[in-house]
Amino acid sequence: MNWPRAIIHVDLDAFYASVEQLRRPELRGKAVIVGGGGENYRRGVVSACSYEARRFGVHSAMPLGRALRLCPHAVVLPVDFTAYRAASRAVFDLARQLTPQMEPVSLDEAYLDVTGSIRRMGLPDQMARDLRDRIKAECELDASCGVATSKMVAKVGSDLEKPRGMVVVPPGDEAAFLAPLPLRRLPGLGPASEKALSSLGLVTLGDLAAFPLPALRRRLGEHAAISLSERARGIDRSDVTVPDRPKSISREETFSTDVSDRAELHRLLRACAADVGRQLRHGHWAAKTATLKLRYSDFATYTRQLTWPTPQDGDIVLAQAGMQLFNTAWSGAPVRLLGMGVSGIIPAAQLDLFDVHGAPRDTRLDRTLDSLRERFGNAAPKRGGAPALRDLDFRGEDLRTDDED
Repeated sequence: MNWPRAIIHVDLDAFYASVEQLRRPELRGKAVIVGGGGENYRRGVVSACSYEARRFGVHSAMPLGRALRLCPHAVVLPVDFTAYRAASRAVFDLARQLTPQMEPVSLDEAYLDVTGSIRRMGLPDQMARDLRDRIKAECELDASCGVATSKMVAKVGSDLEKPRGMVVVPPGDEAAFLAPLPLRRLPGLGPASEKALSSLGLVTLGDLAAFPLPALRRRLGEHAAISLSERARGIDRSDVTVPDRPKSISREETFSTDVSDRAELHRLLRACAADVGRQLRHGHWAAKTATLKLRYSDFATYTRQLTWPTPQDGDIVLAQAGMQLFNTAWSGAPVRLLGMGVSGIIPAAQLDLFDVHGAPRDTRLDRTLDSLRERFGNAAPKRGGAPALRDLDFRGEDLRTDDED
């Protein structure tokens, strides 16, 4: 079979929960929910859950209190991104043995362009099966794979037969493969678009592919109509891109009890800033934009941003930005969740392109504190008595939870 382009989408099944079951063999076969722990477990949301918990209707992004009403016997564990990053690196190291053309989407998901590996390693479907088997044998984790000529079709395939699925869509079969699937299977088709399409009598992707484009334009607009129509027929020209840095880094904390003390909230922002700064410096990056995330007790959530004249990576500057945004956004009401992040990330080597006037002593101190934290963890000294944070999220993209498989 001639593959003009071959893409493998690898998706680790119930990843966070599977890592926890791997670390704790006594939890294998049991309902596991990741996303809480300790006294505040009912105030967070489900980041991931095992398939045993999903049978009771539990899913990611669900409030933990509701999840435990559905599955009261579930074991609830706090997120541990140190463990998940280590497991993710082990899996992705195996994937890179097939091709250097790998685009990680999250800790548990990646696209591989194996077109250039066919002559050396065989057909794409066999490469995917071998990778899935190696992940199981060497990392003790299950993965589902989709193989197709495009990223979009490969992703749809990997989602269809979980866990440990394998779906191969040969070249030329893309439209026929997608046609019987419901509209919601199309990546990027949100609830609003699905509702609009359903009002036109469209139920499947085949219906969408066959629908007249002029009528679709009138309902959705030029760009959305063309994009959805093409993708419903399996047309996706996007390339697998190898990232050199994350798009954003963020850190947040959900409180066990709502907090309304300004000084305490400032202390938490300093701790979040220190963690974000440490991740920037570890990657030799700097950021152009700071973002505050603020959630009140009624779950109303607000974000605020500011952009610096020059990119930054220092704890003090990050903390000052976080507190400035907080002071302008906070209504004085009790706060349930607070966090900050950065985006517009560039390699620190590019800083000399900007006229950066930093504080060398502060920078040296930040790096010294980074080294101490690497060695001693949360017991290491911190600036300004900032509180220790739980091991929360460092994401390359945003604050999304583990994908619902």
